[in-house]
Amino acid sequence: MKKSFIALLHIGFWTCYIILIAIMLLVYYRDNPAVSDPQLRVVNALKNIFLFAFVPSVISFYLFYFILFPKYLQQEKFFLAVVYAILMSAGAALVAYIVHRYLIESGHVMDMDEGGKNGRSTAFRVIMVMTFIGLICGIAALVIKGFITWFNEIKLKASLKEKNYEMEMALIKSQLDPHLLFNTINNIDALILKDAVKASDYLNKLSDIMRFILYETKAEKIFLHKEIEFIEKYIALQKIRTANLNYVHFAVTGVIGHKLIAPMVFIPFIENAFKHTNNKKLENAIAVDIFIYDETIQLVCENKFDSRPSVQQTDSGLGNELIRKRLNLIYAEKHTLEVHKTNELYSVNLTIPNG
Repeated sequence: MKKSFIALLHIGFWTCYIILIAIMLLVYYRDNPAVSDPQLRVVNALKNIFLFAFVPSVISFYLFYFILFPKYLQQEKFFLAVVYAILMSAGAALVAYIVHRYLIESGHVMDMDEGGKNGRSTAFRVIMVMTFIGLICGIAALVIKGFITWFNEIKLKASLKEKNYEMEMALIKSQLDPHLLFNTINNIDALILKDAVKASDYLNKLSDIMRFILYETKAEKIFLHKEIEFIEKYIALQKIRTANLNYVHFAVTGVIGHKLIAPMVFIPFIENAFKHTNNKKLENAIAVDIFIYDETIQLVCENKFDSRPSVQQTDSGLGNELIRKRLNLIYAEKHTLEVHKTNELYSVNLTIPNG
Protein backbone atom coordinates (compact mmCIF):
# COMPACT_ATOMS: atom_id res chain seq x y z
CA MET A 1 0.00 0.00 0.00
CA LYS A 2 1.33 3.43 -0.92
CA LYS A 3 2.52 5.68 1.90
CA SER A 4 0.31 8.51 0.66
CA PHE A 5 -2.80 6.33 1.01
CA ILE A 6 -1.72 5.21 4.51
CA ALA A 7 -1.26 8.88 5.46
CA LEU A 8 -4.76 9.64 4.15
CA LEU A 9 -6.17 6.82 6.32
CA HIS A 10 -4.57 8.34 9.40
CA ILE A 11 -5.65 11.88 8.53
CA GLY A 12 -9.18 10.70 7.82
CA PHE A 13 -9.42 8.84 11.11
CA TRP A 14 -8.18 11.76 13.23
CA THR A 15 -10.36 14.23 11.39
CA CYS A 16 -13.47 12.14 12.06
CA TYR A 17 -12.37 11.57 15.66
CA ILE A 18 -11.86 15.29 16.40
CA ILE A 19 -15.19 16.17 14.81
CA LEU A 20 -16.94 13.53 16.94
CA ILE A 21 -15.29 14.75 20.15
CA ALA A 22 -16.09 18.38 19.26
CA ILE A 23 -19.76 17.54 18.77
CA MET A 24 -19.90 15.68 22.10
CA LEU A 25 -18.27 18.61 23.93
CA LEU A 26 -20.59 21.13 22.30
CA VAL A 27 -23.59 19.11 23.46
CA TYR A 28 -22.09 18.80 26.97
CA TYR A 29 -21.39 22.52 27.42
CA ARG A 30 -24.68 23.55 25.85
CA ASP A 31 -26.59 21.52 28.43
CA ASN A 32 -24.30 22.43 31.35
CA PRO A 33 -25.65 25.47 33.23
CA ALA A 34 -22.51 25.67 35.39
CA VAL A 35 -20.56 27.13 32.47
CA SER A 36 -22.40 30.30 31.42
CA ASP A 37 -19.55 32.28 29.86
CA PRO A 38 -19.37 31.44 26.10
CA GLN A 39 -15.66 32.29 25.98
CA LEU A 40 -14.97 29.99 28.91
CA ARG A 41 -16.92 27.23 27.18
CA VAL A 42 -14.71 27.54 24.10
CA VAL A 43 -11.50 27.55 26.16
CA ASN A 44 -12.59 24.53 28.21
CA ALA A 45 -13.73 22.71 25.09
CA LEU A 46 -10.37 23.26 23.37
CA LYS A 47 -8.45 22.16 26.47
CA ASN A 48 -10.52 19.05 26.85
CA ILE A 49 -10.30 18.17 23.15
CA PHE A 50 -6.51 18.42 23.25
CA LEU A 51 -5.74 16.95 26.66
CA PHE A 52 -8.67 14.89 27.83
CA ALA A 53 -9.49 13.21 24.51
CA PHE A 54 -6.68 13.78 22.01
CA VAL A 55 -3.47 13.16 24.01
CA PRO A 56 -4.33 9.71 25.48
CA SER A 57 -5.93 8.71 22.19
CA VAL A 58 -2.84 9.57 20.12
CA ILE A 59 -0.48 7.84 22.56
CA SER A 60 -2.64 4.70 22.70
CA PHE A 61 -3.28 4.69 18.95
CA TYR A 62 0.38 4.67 17.96
CA LEU A 63 1.48 2.35 20.74
CA PHE A 64 -1.08 -0.15 19.48
CA TYR A 65 -0.17 0.57 15.86
CA PHE A 66 3.62 0.28 16.06
CA ILE A 67 4.17 -2.06 19.03
CA LEU A 68 1.11 -4.07 20.04
CA PHE A 69 0.04 -5.23 16.57
CA PRO A 70 3.41 -6.36 15.09
CA LYS A 71 4.99 -7.71 18.29
CA TYR A 72 2.05 -9.40 19.96
CA LEU A 73 -1.19 -9.59 17.94
CA GLN A 74 0.48 -10.50 14.65
CA GLN A 75 2.59 -13.09 16.47
CA GLU A 76 -0.63 -14.58 17.90
CA LYS A 77 0.31 -13.74 21.50
CA PHE A 78 -3.27 -12.88 22.30
CA PHE A 79 -3.12 -12.96 26.11
CA LEU A 80 -0.08 -10.67 26.20
CA ALA A 81 -1.76 -8.45 23.62
CA VAL A 82 -4.77 -7.93 25.90
CA VAL A 83 -2.59 -7.30 28.96
CA TYR A 84 -0.36 -4.79 27.18
CA ALA A 85 -3.37 -3.14 25.55
CA ILE A 86 -4.82 -2.32 28.99
CA LEU A 87 -1.44 -1.23 30.36
CA MET A 88 -0.70 0.99 27.36
CA SER A 89 -4.12 2.65 27.52
CA ALA A 90 -3.90 3.17 31.29
CA GLY A 91 -0.37 4.56 30.95
CA ALA A 92 -1.45 6.96 28.20
CA ALA A 93 -4.41 8.09 30.32
CA LEU A 94 -2.20 8.66 33.36
CA VAL A 95 0.29 10.72 31.34
CA ALA A 96 -2.52 12.82 29.86
CA TYR A 97 -4.11 13.38 33.28
CA ILE A 98 -0.82 14.44 34.88
CA VAL A 99 -0.12 16.88 32.04
CA HIS A 100 -3.64 18.27 32.25
CA ARG A 101 -3.87 18.42 36.03
CA TYR A 102 -0.43 19.50 37.17
CA LEU A 103 1.35 21.09 34.19
CA ILE A 104 -1.40 22.95 32.38
CA GLU A 105 -3.75 23.97 35.16
CA SER A 106 -4.70 23.15 38.71
CA GLY A 107 -8.39 23.78 38.10
CA HIS A 108 -11.04 21.66 36.44
CA VAL A 109 -11.04 18.59 34.29
CA MET A 110 -14.30 18.57 32.40
CA ASP A 111 -15.68 20.47 35.42
CA MET A 112 -15.72 17.23 37.39
CA ASP A 113 -13.31 18.28 40.17
CA GLU A 114 -14.72 21.56 41.40
CA GLY A 115 -13.49 22.73 44.78
CA GLY A 116 -11.20 19.71 45.11
CA LYS A 117 -14.02 17.55 46.51
CA ASN A 118 -13.52 13.85 46.18
CA GLY A 119 -10.31 14.57 44.29
CA ARG A 120 -8.91 11.09 44.35
CA SER A 121 -12.09 9.34 43.31
CA THR A 122 -12.68 11.94 40.60
CA ALA A 123 -9.11 11.53 39.32
CA PHE A 124 -9.59 7.78 39.23
CA ARG A 125 -12.83 8.15 37.28
CA VAL A 126 -11.24 10.57 34.83
CA ILE A 127 -8.28 8.23 34.25
CA MET A 128 -10.65 5.30 33.76
CA VAL A 129 -12.64 7.25 31.17
CA MET A 130 -9.45 8.26 29.35
CA THR A 131 -8.25 4.65 29.50
CA PHE A 132 -11.50 3.55 27.87
CA ILE A 133 -11.11 6.24 25.20
CA GLY A 134 -7.52 5.09 24.63
CA LEU A 135 -8.68 1.49 24.26
CA ILE A 136 -11.28 2.49 21.68
CA CYS A 137 -8.67 4.42 19.67
CA GLY A 138 -6.21 1.55 20.10
CA ILE A 139 -8.73 -0.90 18.68
CA ALA A 140 -9.23 1.48 15.75
CA ALA A 141 -5.45 1.47 15.27
CA LEU A 142 -5.44 -2.34 15.21
CA VAL A 143 -8.21 -2.32 12.61
CA ILE A 144 -6.33 0.14 10.39
CA LYS A 145 -3.01 -1.63 10.82
CA GLY A 146 -4.68 -4.99 10.21
CA PHE A 147 -6.27 -3.69 7.02
CA ILE A 148 -2.96 -2.30 5.76
CA THR A 149 -1.16 -5.56 6.60
CA TRP A 150 -3.89 -7.63 4.95
CA PHE A 151 -3.78 -5.46 1.84
CA ASN A 152 0.03 -5.67 1.64
CA GLU A 153 -0.08 -9.46 2.05
CA ILE A 154 -2.59 -9.70 -0.80
CA LYS A 155 -0.30 -7.60 -2.99
CA LEU A 156 2.69 -9.71 -1.98
CA LYS A 157 0.86 -12.94 -2.80
CA ALA A 158 -0.29 -11.49 -6.10
CA SER A 159 3.26 -10.47 -6.92
CA LEU A 160 4.56 -13.88 -5.89
CA LYS A 161 1.90 -15.58 -7.99
CA GLU A 162 2.82 -13.37 -10.93
CA LYS A 163 6.44 -14.45 -10.67
CA ASN A 164 5.54 -18.04 -9.86
CA TYR A 165 5.17 -19.27 -13.42
CA GLU A 166 8.44 -17.69 -14.50
CA MET A 167 10.18 -19.11 -11.44
CA GLU A 168 8.75 -22.60 -11.87
CA MET A 169 9.71 -22.70 -15.53
CA ALA A 170 13.21 -21.49 -14.75
CA LEU A 171 13.62 -24.04 -11.97
CA ILE A 172 12.30 -26.92 -14.06
CA LYS A 173 14.46 -25.92 -17.01
CA SER A 174 17.46 -25.57 -14.72
CA GLN A 175 17.01 -28.80 -12.79
CA LEU A 176 15.52 -30.96 -15.52
CA ASP A 177 17.94 -29.72 -18.14
CA PRO A 178 17.97 -32.14 -21.09
CA HIS A 179 21.76 -32.47 -20.88
CA LEU A 180 21.57 -33.39 -17.20
CA LEU A 181 18.85 -35.93 -17.85
CA PHE A 182 20.67 -37.32 -20.86
CA ASN A 183 24.00 -37.68 -19.02
CA THR A 184 22.36 -39.09 -15.88
CA ILE A 185 20.35 -41.68 -17.78
CA ASN A 186 23.43 -42.66 -19.80
CA ASN A 187 25.47 -43.05 -16.62
CA ILE A 188 22.72 -45.15 -15.03
CA ASP A 189 22.50 -47.23 -18.21
CA ALA A 190 26.24 -47.88 -18.11
CA LEU A 191 26.02 -48.71 -14.42
CA ILE A 192 23.32 -51.34 -14.98
CA LEU A 193 25.85 -53.83 -16.35
CA LYS A 194 28.23 -53.27 -13.43
CA ASP A 195 25.85 -52.94 -10.50
CA ALA A 196 22.13 -53.29 -11.24
CA VAL A 197 21.12 -52.62 -7.63
CA LYS A 198 23.10 -49.38 -7.52
CA ALA A 199 21.75 -48.35 -10.92
CA SER A 200 18.20 -48.96 -9.69
CA ASP A 201 18.91 -46.82 -6.63
CA TYR A 202 20.11 -43.93 -8.82
CA LEU A 203 17.09 -44.31 -11.08
CA ASN A 204 14.82 -44.02 -8.04
CA LYS A 205 16.71 -40.90 -6.97
CA LEU A 206 16.15 -39.36 -10.39
CA SER A 207 12.46 -40.24 -10.20
CA ASP A 208 12.20 -38.68 -6.72
CA ILE A 209 13.90 -35.50 -7.94
CA MET A 210 11.45 -35.14 -10.84
CA ARG A 211 8.50 -35.81 -8.54
CA PHE A 212 9.74 -33.27 -6.00
CA ILE A 213 10.19 -30.51 -8.57
CA LEU A 214 6.87 -31.11 -10.28
CA TYR A 215 4.70 -31.52 -7.17
CA GLU A 216 6.37 -30.53 -3.88
CA THR A 217 7.42 -27.08 -5.11
CA LYS A 218 3.78 -26.00 -5.49
CA ALA A 219 3.42 -25.58 -1.72
CA GLU A 220 4.42 -22.30 -0.06
CA LYS A 221 6.29 -24.13 2.71
CA ILE A 222 7.67 -27.65 3.03
CA PHE A 223 9.51 -29.48 5.79
CA LEU A 224 13.23 -28.81 5.84
CA HIS A 225 14.02 -32.52 5.80
CA LYS A 226 12.37 -32.83 2.37
CA GLU A 227 14.56 -30.06 0.96
CA ILE A 228 17.66 -31.73 2.42
CA GLU A 229 16.65 -35.12 1.03
CA PHE A 230 16.26 -33.51 -2.39
CA ILE A 231 19.73 -31.93 -2.13
CA GLU A 232 21.27 -35.26 -1.12
CA LYS A 233 19.73 -37.04 -4.12
CA TYR A 234 20.72 -34.25 -6.48
CA ILE A 235 24.34 -34.37 -5.28
CA ALA A 236 24.35 -38.18 -5.53
CA LEU A 237 23.29 -38.01 -9.18
CA GLN A 238 25.92 -35.39 -9.92
CA LYS A 239 28.63 -37.54 -8.34
CA ILE A 240 27.95 -40.37 -10.84
CA ARG A 241 29.77 -38.28 -13.41
CA THR A 242 33.12 -38.45 -11.61
CA ALA A 243 35.30 -41.10 -9.99
CA ASN A 244 36.55 -38.56 -7.46
CA LEU A 245 34.98 -39.65 -4.17
CA ASN A 246 35.89 -36.34 -2.51
CA TYR A 247 34.54 -34.17 -5.30
CA VAL A 248 31.68 -32.84 -3.14
CA HIS A 249 31.51 -32.11 0.57
CA PHE A 250 27.98 -31.95 2.00
CA ALA A 251 27.12 -31.64 5.68
CA VAL A 252 24.14 -30.64 7.83
CA THR A 253 24.76 -29.28 11.32
CA GLY A 254 21.94 -28.92 13.82
CA VAL A 255 18.58 -30.48 14.56
CA ILE A 256 16.30 -30.66 11.50
CA GLY A 257 13.14 -31.44 13.48
CA HIS A 258 9.93 -30.08 11.96
CA LYS A 259 11.34 -26.81 10.69
CA LEU A 260 9.78 -25.30 7.57
CA ILE A 261 11.32 -23.72 4.51
CA ALA A 262 10.18 -22.38 1.15
CA PRO A 263 10.77 -25.10 -1.48
CA MET A 264 13.95 -25.00 -3.55
CA VAL A 265 15.52 -22.01 -1.81
CA PHE A 266 18.96 -23.62 -1.51
CA ILE A 267 19.13 -25.82 -4.60
CA PRO A 268 19.62 -23.02 -7.21
CA PHE A 269 22.91 -22.04 -5.55
CA ILE A 270 24.03 -25.68 -5.38
CA GLU A 271 23.00 -26.28 -8.99
CA ASN A 272 24.97 -23.20 -10.10
CA ALA A 273 27.99 -24.48 -8.18
CA PHE A 274 27.97 -27.71 -10.20
CA LYS A 275 27.56 -25.84 -13.48
CA HIS A 276 30.55 -23.62 -12.80
CA THR A 277 32.94 -26.23 -11.40
CA ASN A 278 35.06 -27.41 -14.31
CA ASN A 279 37.69 -29.67 -12.79
CA LYS A 280 36.07 -32.78 -11.31
CA LYS A 281 39.41 -34.10 -10.07
CA LEU A 282 39.81 -31.44 -7.38
CA GLU A 283 39.36 -32.41 -3.73
CA ASN A 284 36.26 -30.76 -2.26
CA ALA A 285 35.69 -28.81 -5.44
CA ILE A 286 32.21 -28.10 -4.09
CA ALA A 287 31.46 -27.62 -0.39
CA VAL A 288 27.86 -27.34 0.81
CA ASP A 289 27.11 -26.78 4.50
CA ILE A 290 23.70 -26.25 6.07
CA PHE A 291 23.61 -24.92 9.63
CA ILE A 292 20.32 -25.19 11.51
CA TYR A 293 19.70 -22.88 14.46
CA ASP A 294 16.64 -22.23 16.61
CA GLU A 295 15.50 -19.18 14.66
CA THR A 296 17.43 -19.33 11.38
CA ILE A 297 18.75 -21.73 8.74
CA GLN A 298 22.03 -20.96 6.98
CA LEU A 299 23.47 -22.24 3.69
CA VAL A 300 27.15 -21.87 2.88
CA CYS A 301 27.95 -23.04 -0.64
CA GLU A 302 31.44 -22.73 -2.14
CA ASN A 303 32.82 -23.99 -5.41
CA LYS A 304 36.22 -23.84 -7.07
CA PHE A 305 36.30 -22.80 -10.71
CA ASP A 306 38.71 -21.98 -13.47
CA SER A 307 38.53 -18.27 -14.25
CA ARG A 308 40.10 -18.62 -17.71
CA PRO A 309 37.62 -17.53 -20.42
CA SER A 310 38.40 -20.60 -22.52
CA VAL A 311 36.88 -22.93 -19.93
CA GLN A 312 33.92 -20.83 -18.81
CA GLN A 313 30.53 -22.50 -18.95
CA THR A 314 28.08 -21.04 -21.45
CA ASP A 315 25.14 -22.27 -19.40
CA SER A 316 25.06 -19.97 -16.39
CA GLY A 317 22.31 -21.84 -14.59
CA LEU A 318 19.50 -20.08 -12.76
CA GLY A 319 20.32 -16.36 -12.73
CA ASN A 320 21.22 -14.67 -9.47
CA GLU A 321 18.81 -11.83 -10.22
CA LEU A 322 15.87 -14.22 -10.46
CA ILE A 323 16.99 -15.98 -7.26
CA ARG A 324 17.22 -12.64 -5.43
CA LYS A 325 13.74 -11.64 -6.61
CA ARG A 326 12.26 -14.87 -5.31
CA LEU A 327 14.01 -14.49 -1.94
CA ASN A 328 12.76 -10.90 -1.64
CA LEU A 329 9.22 -12.00 -2.41
CA ILE A 330 9.25 -14.90 0.06
CA TYR A 331 11.34 -13.55 2.92
CA ALA A 332 11.24 -9.79 2.27
CA GLU A 333 13.80 -8.18 4.60
CA LYS A 334 14.07 -11.21 6.87
CA HIS A 335 16.95 -12.89 5.05
CA THR A 336 20.59 -12.11 4.30
CA LEU A 337 22.43 -13.09 1.13
CA GLU A 338 26.16 -12.58 0.69
CA VAL A 339 27.96 -13.55 -2.52
CA HIS A 340 31.75 -13.40 -2.83
CA LYS A 341 33.85 -14.21 -5.87
CA THR A 342 37.63 -14.48 -6.14
CA ASN A 343 39.82 -15.75 -8.97
CA GLU A 344 39.23 -19.39 -8.06
CA LEU A 345 36.43 -19.51 -5.48
CA TYR A 346 32.76 -18.59 -5.59
CA SER A 347 31.00 -18.40 -2.23
CA VAL A 348 27.35 -17.97 -1.26
CA ASN A 349 26.17 -17.36 2.31
CA LEU A 350 22.39 -17.34 2.73
CA THR A 351 20.50 -17.07 6.02
CA ILE A 352 16.71 -17.37 6.17
CA PRO A 353 14.29 -17.43 9.11
CA ASN A 354 13.00 -20.77 10.32
CA GLY A 355 9.49 -21.18 8.93
